[in-house]
Amino acid sequence: MAGIEVRPLEADLPFGARILGVTKAALQDEAVREEINAVFEDRGVIVFDELDDPDSELQVMLSNVFGPLKEHPVKIVSRVDADTMPGVIVISAAPTNAIVEIDGEPLITWQPWHFDHCYNDELNRAGVLRAITVAPEGGLTGFADGVQIYNAISPELREQFEKRHVIYTLDLLYAHMRFGVPAKFRELRPPQTNILEIAKTMPRAMHPAVWQRESGEKVLHVSPWMAVGLEHAEDPAGDELLHALCAEIVDKMQPYYHQWTTRQMVVWDNWRMLHKGCGCDPKYERVMHRTTIKGDYGLGYFENAPKGEVALDVM
Repeated sequence: MAGIEVRPLEADLPFGARILGVTKAALQDEAVREEINAVFEDRGVIVFDELDDPDSELQVMLSNVFGPLKEHPVKIVSRVDADTMPGVIVISAAPTNAIVEIDGEPLITWQPWHFDHCYNDELNRAGVLRAITVAPEGGLTGFADGVQIYNAISPELREQFEKRHVIYTLDLLYAHMRFGVPAKFRELRPPQTNILEIAKTMPRAMHPAVWQRESGEKVLHVSPWMAVGLEHAEDPAGDELLHALCAEIVDKMQPYYHQWTTRQMVVWDNWRMLHKGCGCDPKYERVMHRTTIKGDYGLGYFENAPKGEVALDVM
């Protein structure tokens, strides 16, 4: 059986890889699966390039290389087909989506830098994205490496956040964002969603700002989006410190921005990477299919509850 080909993602990037040669037949080879997993652990992001006729079946097969699928924890998120393709959700521009303006440019499907499910005590292992309809311009997805960010930020900030935990909620409303808000940002159309009502039913989640991988590398893992403050420091001084860190993250990160084609899939390590939806002009259609990989790094917990005591149930 033909093997896969592994290439650098981009010159001078300290993370990421491209893999060619992935097919349904190749994914049945345990050696291929092990090689893909090893690249994932080492590089954090993989772009699977030049796929022949990618479909939901291939996406699920590829996703299962990294672990079992996890259903999205928010029931209102659209599914491809809950009966035949459980775990595959749809991300698309719709009249219910928010429209924001950054530097005078209107954008839909924009999402600031974040890691997934920070509002939960458990963090999913990874996400896999596939483009169904690509916007003719814009619509990029950004990825930034928490290992690179940890090493790049000032030693003073690193020291202050080594033992800190950040507080997160499911409140996704841009009007409520407190940290990492872009300059010259405003919301042109708020989202039509009841997500805030769901968020009010949930306890707040805590995650460490810094954690250490089994490889020994330390990861700066802070999501500006959905962050509401620092545990035990919800005061002006704590807010100022978190504002400073979020600004330093954006300033010191060395991101990769992916321009999509319909013959690609991308997987990223949710315990290590931040990602960002750059958005596109509201006049364009953009549709993505996504799967989520189960897992937990074991360091998150809900406020006022030992880990595992409170179950997230917003299905």
